[in-house]
Amino acid sequence: MTYCVGMRLDRGLIFMSDTRTNAGVDDVSQVRKMRHWENPGERIITLLSAGNLATTQAVVSLLDERTKAPSERDPSILSAPSMFQIATIVGNTLREVIASLRHEGPEASASFRASLILGGQIAGSEPRLFLIYPEGNFIEAGDDSPFFQTGETKYGRPIIVRTFDPAMTFEDATRLLMVSFDSTIRSNLAVDLPLDLATYERDACKLAHQQRIEVNDPYFRRISEQWSLSLREAVNRLPPFEFETGAASED
Repeated sequence: MTYCVGMRLDRGLIFMSDTRTNAGVDDVSQVRKMRHWENPGERIITLLSAGNLATTQAVVSLLDERTKAPSERDPSILSAPSMFQIATIVGNTLREVIASLRHEGPEASASFRASLILGGQIAGSEPRLFLIYPEGNFIEAGDDSPFFQTGETKYGRPIIVRTFDPAMTFEDATRLLMVSFDSTIRSNLAVDLPLDLATYERDACKLAHQQRIEVNDPYFRRISEQWSLSLREAVNRLPPFEFETGAASED
């Protein structure tokens, strides 16, 4: 399992993903789950992956090969004329890989499932963000759903839903994502640091910022500690609750 988030802001797009992967409690390792393809000034594409590691690595490898090898350049995400067509290529590639790994029977098929978050921009068009399902179909972020999560989503989602504002800066969005990931890490052993972070400005068509937030990162630790303290203080400031006088429970 993993946790990945992509957000569409007024300023552009921001992504964060963890790096933990495991094949059991005694087989834990780190794998980068964020991948970029870039023609600076012409297009920028980011892919976040969650699910079966063999599936997601095969998808990335195929997409890579089709951007480099002359005999495999069609279809290529670096030549597609729109982000919608790029999402279609990625979705078809994901479906193709799952079909090639699938054995007979529904249980074996399910074990190779994966989902992807795809975002980017081609010069002359708007930044776009997609959530791609294992079947290869996808949905696009809009004003009503300006962010996507995949992987272990339930622990970090309430924080984003309550706080997200498309007008926020990249710096504020990063703090929000750190709180969301901290809550997920504290609740699920399948998600952990290091975290990968990337942003890019609308119409720049190149990465604006990229970094890895390592284990024991001092700023992330401060965010985690301050968030825990703020939650305790917020609970203490809630209106007091009082049991009704004379109320008794019934068998």
